[in-house]
Amino acid sequence: MPHDDKALLKKLKVYSLLDLALCVPVSYSNSHLSQNLEVGKKHTLEARVEEVTSRNGRLSIRFFLPMFDQDISAMFFRVTPYHFNTFIPQTTHYIQGKLEIFNGILQISQPKAIKRIGKILPKYKSELKANEMSYLIEKYISYEALMDEGLESMHSNRLLSLHYPHKVEDIMEDGEYTPLIKESLKYVEAYNHIKKLAKKKIEYTPLGSLNGDIAPFIENLPFTLTAEQQKVIEEIRQDLASSTKATRRMVVGDVGSGKTMVILASAMMAYPQKSILMAPTSILARQIYDEAIKFLPDINVALIMQGAKNIEDLTSYDFVIGTHALLYREDLPQAHLVMVDEQHRFGSNQRQLLDAMMSIEDKRPHYIQFSATPIPRTQAMINSTIIDVSLITTTPFEKDITTLVIGKSDFKALLLHIEEELAQKHQVLIIYPLVEASESIEYSSLEESREFWQKRFEKVYTTHGKDKNKESVLLEFREQGNILLATTVVEVGISLPLLSTIVIVGAERLGLASLHQLRGRVGRNGLKSCCYLYSNNLPNKRLSEFAKTTSGFDIASLDLKYRKSGDILDGTIQSGYQFRWLDLSSDENVIATAQKKLISL
Repeated sequence: MPHDDKALLKKLKVYSLLDLALCVPVSYSNSHLSQNLEVGKKHTLEARVEEVTSRNGRLSIRFFLPMFDQDISAMFFRVTPYHFNTFIPQTTHYIQGKLEIFNGILQISQPKAIKRIGKILPKYKSELKANEMSYLIEKYISYEALMDEGLESMHSNRLLSLHYPHKVEDIMEDGEYTPLIKESLKYVEAYNHIKKLAKKKIEYTPLGSLNGDIAPFIENLPFTLTAEQQKVIEEIRQDLASSTKATRRMVVGDVGSGKTMVILASAMMAYPQKSILMAPTSILARQIYDEAIKFLPDINVALIMQGAKNIEDLTSYDFVIGTHALLYREDLPQAHLVMVDEQHRFGSNQRQLLDAMMSIEDKRPHYIQFSATPIPRTQAMINSTIIDVSLITTTPFEKDITTLVIGKSDFKALLLHIEEELAQKHQVLIIYPLVEASESIEYSSLEESREFWQKRFEKVYTTHGKDKNKESVLLEFREQGNILLATTVVEVGISLPLLSTIVIVGAERLGLASLHQLRGRVGRNGLKSCCYLYSNNLPNKRLSEFAKTTSGFDIASLDLKYRKSGDILDGTIQSGYQFRWLDLSSDENVIATAQKKLISL
């Protein structure tokens, strides 16, 4: 009966030849005839049926082994007509099973009759039947096919040794693949993934090239941009100058790395053409607007937000900053540059809509997205296959933040520290895991704790995700508050220059990336600060390692190490992909080698 290849491959979720090649066996069955008899080990033996006895639903057979000139008994406990039809006296078979001794007699329980000997047979764990899997492998996986995919001979041969093995010892040690085999599996997995991503990359013609002069902007700044800021601005300058390829770039900067200056420089390079920036919250939009008004010379800047004073005519503005309210303005000017800040906070439909609103037929605006959530360098390397990636890993000034892991016994010392900070006119932020009480969580909620803090301190503010007034609360706290009780709603966004202490309750419940974002709320202007990770479950190795690490990019790799979550690519590209062999927390060299090879093809 012929096989339906397409249906089989679809069931296996295989979309490329290398996908199939990476469906490697989980174990092997050795059908070479055993050269000696060892109790406790699996054997393959030539055996002639001498005597068959059936009793109480069991089948007992005495076999003669010509190679060893001795008898062996076999007991079958699950007997079917197959056994009676197969094991007929004076017939010879190849049997396989574990050799044991019972009452001083050699015995094999429930041996299996096999037809092919002298081979090592791979065993696959898949949605397909064994014969279907063997059919696909034998039809599609060959040395020539793997070499045609662009693999080196070494990796092709190692993959072939998994599917067509000669000696199990060459590929497995103690039930696991050898280091050399794993090395090739990692490489081929990276190579295959990057190759598939590259096919998804689409290039568009820009609305026009942008060559605005940024010298007045740079000269107007009361400080010097960091080397990384300058490097990223130069990369964007080269992007925008193209008249044949619309920019598609992602700028990832650590907390406080100065991405706003890169945004303003980009708007300056777009001038005299217009540019648009969409930010996820009105606080963020206003902060960037304030910086633009302060630092951009001779550029008209507009701010569009829900509830804000409506600007009637946007055509006279060069740089339009706003929230998602921008998507509902039918009078947005034609912009040659579109930027999205904290792009992961928007749905892909919202991002694409803004891009589409500025497009004319098949021409697109230059597009830059910004993120303050650092990613592992390995992920950035993979992302760069489909979108240009810039990393800003340094900050304009060195942050002085001490991170401490604390428990109940440290609470009195924490209160004393808070009193000292407030006496210096500094501010304190306390993050709770929940707004209201829950039996499933062993920590106090924000509402349960409110009275405690309000009795002991003045000017205590509270806010959370469902608070409709959270943005006005945050602004009022920034100007006159002492302590802010909140949920992770403050993870990204608002600048609080006087915030010197953050306490994260139930810190072990949060991912390391979230903890880093929260920690980034303090020490914004070089202020000596503290981040307290409060937990009822100590010691905690993950929190201790986090406390010693300050780089967001190193923390992103550390997060991967603990979560082993595979690929967490940006949502604009692909999400949910799980690597089986490749480790994004440590296999940077493997990815770099695979990328280099693909570029050379």
